[in-house]
Amino acid sequence: MPSQIVECVPNFSEGRRPEVIEAIRKSIAAVSGVHVLDQHIDADHNRTVITFAGPPESVLEAAFAAITQAAQSIDLDHHQGEHPRIGATDVVPFVPISGVEMQDCVELAKRLGKRVGEELSIPVYLYERAATRPDRENLSNLRIGEYEGLKDAIQSDPDRAPDYGPSKLGKAGATVIGARAFLIAYNVYLTTDDVDIAKQIARTVRQSSGGLPFVKALGMLVAGRAQVSMNLTDFTQTSVDVVVEAIRAEAQKHGVDILHSELVGLIPEMALIKAARRYLQLEQFETDQVLETRLQAAAVKQGTFLDRLAAGTPTPGGGSAAAHAGAMAAALVAMVARLSMGKKKYAEFETRAAEIASRADNLRLALEQAVIQDAQAFDQVMRALRMPKQTEEEKSNRLEVLEHATHQAAAVPLDVARQVTEVLALAVEVAERGNVSAASDAGSASAMAQASFTAAGLNVRINAASVKDEEVTKRWLHELDELHADVKASIERVHKALAERAGLTHSGNRI
Repeated sequence: MPSQIVECVPNFSEGRRPEVIEAIRKSIAAVSGVHVLDQHIDADHNRTVITFAGPPESVLEAAFAAITQAAQSIDLDHHQGEHPRIGATDVVPFVPISGVEMQDCVELAKRLGKRVGEELSIPVYLYERAATRPDRENLSNLRIGEYEGLKDAIQSDPDRAPDYGPSKLGKAGATVIGARAFLIAYNVYLTTDDVDIAKQIARTVRQSSGGLPFVKALGMLVAGRAQVSMNLTDFTQTSVDVVVEAIRAEAQKHGVDILHSELVGLIPEMALIKAARRYLQLEQFETDQVLETRLQAAAVKQGTFLDRLAAGTPTPGGGSAAAHAGAMAAALVAMVARLSMGKKKYAEFETRAAEIASRADNLRLALEQAVIQDAQAFDQVMRALRMPKQTEEEKSNRLEVLEHATHQAAAVPLDVARQVTEVLALAVEVAERGNVSAASDAGSASAMAQASFTAAGLNVRINAASVKDEEVTKRWLHELDELHADVKASIERVHKALAERAGLTHSGNRI
């Protein structure tokens, strides 16, 4: 895990065109080191919230890419939705997660704002901790009049002048960028379509009207239901259960109740634990009483995969190592593919590079799972070998179970061999057409895949030697030979591509 992690939760003014949302998501996911964690689409609000995280510089690049894509795809002159907004990319908050301070996120917000203003000619306002003046800390102040009202105000009212960019709105509107603590976006639907009731309840519970601390709330009509839409800015001070019960009490005064609620994006585990502890009155409750928490702690104690591999136990062994090497190869292929995206020099490769990255991700996940499956298969063989064999019936039963277990022990590495053969085929493409600056990474991917194939093949053959069904073993070995021919051809193509494009050779300490 990177030592520095920043979360970014941009809100886009689009919730009805899947192709536009997907293009924005892809622009984020294409940045190396960034992980898209969640995507929440709301057609009534006509709004999408995408949550992603990664190292600060990567997150900054992904945020800029998303703003650029949204500006190209969203025209606010033709946008309508329940949620207030002033921009195609309406708001972009940076949140410190690990190894970074709030001030680091403030600097990210300022750098992004300056770049968006200068390169995209989009007006930018800084808010929350990055705000340049107190009246801009609150997002609702910046949204006064929304896009339509800001069109005139930004040109005529000096108080509405942006922090960066021109004092004029284009069809992408303006963008609000800032730094804040973790926020929980939470909506409560009522058993009524009377939006005035939702507005009255929102007025009662929000901090600005004298309600609950660290709660922002609006009442609106969504999908034919009155909704109290909220941002909880500090769940440690006002927990989710307190908010729910306050809304329930107010709703009942109006003769209605809560129908259901929803999260927009993610919520910290501790927020749910805090709500459960209060609501269930669990005075002695500790977080490690959660089953999954205890299991995660146990997994950490087991150490890394390499620790377990070196432990002197039968599993994990060579088959798991083969899968692990294949997973690394697939990850490298995905990396080179993504490094080839978004660059004019490789524009013709862009679409294929995205496909390769996606397929390599799927292969990596399958190979990571094979690390576990191989160990489990060998454990089954060991259990079969320990079965009793005193009587003829026991011997027969033991042989049957052992045969089945050995089949599985061969099937897993054979599947690994198939998968890394495909990884190698993808490595050929990124070596021949991908970013030449990452040529050595393409070569490394092919080397890891070749090692994975060799190790997997050894495990297939050793298990095949113990299988009684000769027809099955012949099919396995024949397939291995065919795959080996494909592997050999792919390796040769990778080496040729690297020699031609990057000047890497087979001599000395080079390839």
